Amino acid sequence: MNGSGWNYSDKVKEHFFHPQNILESDEKEYDADGVGYVGSPACGDMMKVFIKVKDDRIDEMKWQTFGCASAIGSTSMLSVMVSRDGGMRLDEAWKITPEMIIDELGGLPANKIHCSVLGDKALREAIKDYYRKTGQEDRIPDDDKSRTICNCLDISEEDIRMEVLEGVKDFSSLQERTKIGTVCGQCVDDAKTLVNFYAGKYYSEEIYTGNNKKDTDHA
Repeated sequence: MNGSGWNYSDKVKEHFFHPQNILESDEKEYDADGVGYVGSPACGDMMKVFIKVKDDRIDEMKWQTFGCASAIGSTSMLSVMVSRDGGMRLDEAWKITPEMIIDELGGLPANKIHCSVLGDKALREAIKDYYRKTGQEDRIPDDDKSRTICNCLDISEEDIRMEVLEGVKDFSSLQERTKIGTVCGQCVDDAKTLVNFYAGKYYSEEIYTGNNKKDTDHA
């Protein structure tokens, strides 16, 4: 098995075959300052991230996963990103997006984008865990700064974007997963527009590089 014929960049292959910072010991033996766990219903992958914090920077990030090449490669790259140059500040690490990881990897197959959202989500959960353990709950950011699309179910534009990143490509799938538009129905047109926009953004090309136009370009 040498990866030839795969529709992956050389960087993805490198991180898949030689992943960085995997937690190889029993997690009970690793003295983590924060632990985060997420699972993706779109692909069945699971991700667990462990961080050590020093001087408000991520001194070390370890991880474990039951995931595919894209999940492994993207999380390996994430662990390198947050620990290089003395470690990334916690507030900076919180802002890492799947697009940033994909850009570092040189692109991912569009049908594997949903696997790239696991690492950054688990990292944020680990940072939350650290803040809670150290009595800094007030530092946990309010993620949902985007506009509310469905007032009845409190679903934001960012929620819709993340659903598309996790594999949703049409309104019917979005509605099945979130129940958006099933109460008063006034949000349906906006929700359809957003699903179409983000699906076009992430899935219009066979390889998504993370360098597409900003999300605000649809406004």
